[in-house]
Amino acid sequence: MVQELAIDTHGQGLVEITGEVRGVVARAHLDEGLCTVFMRHTSASLIIQENADPSAKADLEAWMKRLVPEHDPMFTHTAEGPDDMPSHIKSALTAVSLSIPIVGGSLVLGTWQGIYLWEHRRAAHTRRVVVHVGG
Repeated sequence: MVQELAIDTHGQGLVEITGEVRGVVARAHLDEGLCTVFMRHTSASLIIQENADPSAKADLEAWMKRLVPEHDPMFTHTAEGPDDMPSHIKSALTAVSLSIPIVGGSLVLGTWQGIYLWEHRRAAHTRRVVVHVGG
């Protein structure tokens, strides 16, 4: 089963999509298999990270901004603004696809793990994420 999700973002930051991905897995009616989540963009990414304490999310976002700051004079790919090249680097440092086992009809995620779309651009976007569930 393959389903494309349209996820609205509100600018830079982490957006939890665990519920949406779980919904696709539930509709697949598969007891065991693999769920692949794929980001169809080069300026946003995917991660699995803690979803219990909001300070973890805030710390990750702040750390990434420090790691890849805007306005670096070495960047030449700036046609879409000062967040253009940093968004591509941030995407390259994280992931554009995730693989999560399915056992007993459910994603095998740890107690505190959530699936996040990481928007690296300052403007709001509708991001396309493909979820493939196979057995």
